[in-house]
Amino acid sequence: MTSYDRVLSVFNQSTLDKIPIHHIGVSSKVASLLLGREAYVGGGIQQWREARALWEGRDAYQEFLERSFEDALEISDIFNMDLVRATYWRLPIKPSKKIDDYTFLYGDENKWLIRRLNPETEIFDIIAEYPPKGNITFEDLERELNVEERRIEEYNPTPEDFKEVLMFLRRLDNEKALRVSAGGVSIPLDTLWLEAVYLRPDLVKRYLNIQVNRAIKDITVLARLGVKIIFGGGDLANDKGPIYSPRVFRDFLLPSIKRITDVCHKLGIFYLFGSDGNLWPIAQELFIESGIDGYYEIDRKAGMDLKRLRINHPQLVLIGNISSYTLHVGSINEVIKETLDCLETAKNFGGIIVGCSNYIVPQTPLENVIAMIETINKYR
Repeated sequence: MTSYDRVLSVFNQSTLDKIPIHHIGVSSKVASLLLGREAYVGGGIQQWREARALWEGRDAYQEFLERSFEDALEISDIFNMDLVRATYWRLPIKPSKKIDDYTFLYGDENKWLIRRLNPETEIFDIIAEYPPKGNITFEDLERELNVEERRIEEYNPTPEDFKEVLMFLRRLDNEKALRVSAGGVSIPLDTLWLEAVYLRPDLVKRYLNIQVNRAIKDITVLARLGVKIIFGGGDLANDKGPIYSPRVFRDFLLPSIKRITDVCHKLGIFYLFGSDGNLWPIAQELFIESGIDGYYEIDRKAGMDLKRLRINHPQLVLIGNISSYTLHVGSINEVIKETLDCLETAKNFGGIIVGCSNYIVPQTPLENVIAMIETINKYR
């Protein structure tokens, strides 16, 4: 079987020749150690690289894009991924000012923010902004929603807007499956939006409606290009459970997710939802009633057990469950044991794509990563 056939067989519940592999993401530092040179993959560090390239001009930006695409493919080959992540974090907005090598300002005198890269953590974080978040009111949110609603009404994407996706589909040529990110839907996990759930639910519903309308327009075009698998969702939980109550999920998120999955199924696309954390309190709503086809970022440390998920939700494609925490702080033997457990569950139950459930963080020991790769290659 080709990697493409192998991944589609998981979704179609067909027979496999071996377990398919997909790792959610890998830091630039770990990828660089594996490649023996600086790797243009990762999280915030890729956003910083994009800011630097945009600041330096067209040629630098084109070089950034080309190198990012090639490195993403090369690192997926090193990990023997059947389902390829071809793009990492992006921030395609040209900064207004370069403050120093690691720091850029975005915006103007009326509204701005400053981002700075921490090379050790590879996070390109907001360190200052105006107006300060604490000064933003519900009225400010409403004004922003008014603008975004007008924008989404006028938004009519074409295949040209997804030329990178089309390029990768042609490059992979049905030899490997392509992971495409779209259809994100979430309530922002900051104080004002969480207060709005109870004090101004109309604003939250409008915000979710904007996300759903964009998702439907994007996915409709992506289906025309031949995309089969959409990675959507949005973080909503920690180790203890969802940040907001199951009732809030049912009232706000569930109808939004279902609108997206209904469109995906009409178009012949599989829709996956991703979130860290303990999702058991909303398992009925998220894993069954929403109609999602798959679940990724399966957080073993938060109690999301692969075998229990497979038994309770046999219709759901599961991706991951090797913990990035174990890779980061565990021993080689612990990494091997956890990897073998995932592979064994996948072989016994089916419907599983094995891999690291979240980012392989910069501080991860290379010997742990190699132990995972070698165990997968030997026993898959």
